[in-house]
Amino acid sequence: MFLVSTVFDLYILVVALRFLLQLVRADFYNPISQFIVTLTNPPLRYLRRWIPGYAGVDWACLLLLFGVQILELTLISLIGGQMPSILGLLVLSLASLVRLGIYIMMFAIIVQVIISWVAPGAYNPLTVLLYRLTDFILRPARRLLPPVSGVDFSPWLVLVALQLGIILIVKPLLRLGYILSGYVI
Repeated sequence: MFLVSTVFDLYILVVALRFLLQLVRADFYNPISQFIVTLTNPPLRYLRRWIPGYAGVDWACLLLLFGVQILELTLISLIGGQMPSILGLLVLSLASLVRLGIYIMMFAIIVQVIISWVAPGAYNPLTVLLYRLTDFILRPARRLLPPVSGVDFSPWLVLVALQLGIILIVKPLLRLGYILSGYVI
């Protein structure tokens, strides 16, 4: 179960990063972006034949995320000796992907804050992607909570809001998914 979970989780992380970077229109000539595109292009090229993007959202990438997440949960359940219901799998997959998106944002914000302490103003491919990835969520927080004496508290505010999202959205979704799947909580 550990190996299946690890392999699938790493690939889901890469596909989720591709989706998020496309959503925020990050520079895909960045070496890190190129690495992500190289890993995710084969299945997406195939899926895009039938599923076009619409309204700035890469629906093929979302379908790949859900498909791989459902496959992971199904394999882990089968290894554990159970087969969850389809509705339970869908809810668990949605909850897992929302949780992953929140964790990616939290990690990106924390790394960006640490980089701003260690090497403020440094330019490298990682800092550019982190800034692009977190700017859409930090900008409104900076308007709400401007810097005080040169110290930016907006990352703290966003991290609290993201943690609230996990408590108020993800955990109830996971609980509902487990109940629908027939798992004992």
